[in-house]
Amino acid sequence: MAIYLDYSATTPTRPEVISEITEVLQSAWGNPSSLHSWGERSLIVMEQARQRVADLINADPDCIVFTSGGTEANNTAIMAITRQYLAPQHIIISAIEHSAISQPVKYLESLGWQVTRLPVDRDGKVSPPTLAQALRANTVLVSIIYAHNEIGTIQDIGKLGAICREAGVLLHTDAVQAVGRIPIDVQRQPIDLLSLSGHKFYAPQGIGALYIHPQVAQQFIPLLMGGGQEQNRRSGTPAVALIAGLGKSAALAKQEMATEIGRLQALRDRLYHHLRNIPDLIPVGSLTQRLPHHLSFAHPHLSGRQIVHALNHKGIAISSGSACSSGKTQPSPTLLALGYDETTARGGIRISLGRETTEADIDQVAIALEETIHSLSCSQFAKSG
Repeated sequence: MAIYLDYSATTPTRPEVISEITEVLQSAWGNPSSLHSWGERSLIVMEQARQRVADLINADPDCIVFTSGGTEANNTAIMAITRQYLAPQHIIISAIEHSAISQPVKYLESLGWQVTRLPVDRDGKVSPPTLAQALRANTVLVSIIYAHNEIGTIQDIGKLGAICREAGVLLHTDAVQAVGRIPIDVQRQPIDLLSLSGHKFYAPQGIGALYIHPQVAQQFIPLLMGGGQEQNRRSGTPAVALIAGLGKSAALAKQEMATEIGRLQALRDRLYHHLRNIPDLIPVGSLTQRLPHHLSFAHPHLSGRQIVHALNHKGIAISSGSACSSGKTQPSPTLLALGYDETTARGGIRISLGRETTEADIDQVAIALEETIHSLSCSQFAKSG
């Protein structure tokens, strides 16, 4: 039995995407900045991909900047705004941001920037009134994750963004887990900057993009400086083949999204139905406002790493929210922020479904997980006795 249920970590590159990349590597390998026909062919490929990515989130293609992935897009969004100010100002993020946001913000804090980390409720949601109360006269940026990688909860970006717009404050959202999974419309939603990553929706690793609202682009200070590629917003010779792969994956995601959402939700709910009665296995995150392919749980007596390792021996891949330091399992900062105690926060697991997941996979994993938890619990009880 070999079952991969860690699609929130990364997805396999689709065959159609691999074919697109291979064709570009063979026929459009020129530098898109060159004026000759080889460069023109590459530039056409790039701009087609830019249009496809823009279509996925209903953006103007001129607003799309290609990056090496979600981390670069997040860092660029944070630094491009904050570097516009000679003196430190105020930033707001949530308490459960990905480290690609929390770490650059922590660095800015060391330089004197004021940082507010908004609390979340038990489901991992940011309260719009809490955001409104946290805004200050010198707040220049709010960054709230669109859908959480560990717990699957989807934020109400529309309401949060409306509060920012009314206050004249920019909103960035790390939408790495959401783009390609659920509908996003930057024309209708009050979003100023949005990060995405291709390998979360069947493009290769190493390619992503940043959406920049036209008004924000006017004062945009790039993170990477050099030859002025990407309209002076991200220097460096573009990875044309990877960009083409991202574009193809975006087109496929847009075409298949409605059907795939329904299929994944049905599988997710089937798995939840199987697992909800396992003793001590606690559902984590919102049960209604969550990603269609995502389930997360916590166990108060077992570490998530124990469960992940045991399932891996059975040929099943899931992930844990806990980290390991000096051989000791550390509690998940996200689960701590949700109000779980340290022991339970060590017991987080994430199960994420994808295109290849079947009902048979779901049923086998449910049986294997129940057996694993029972076996580990009995073993732990015997040791403690």
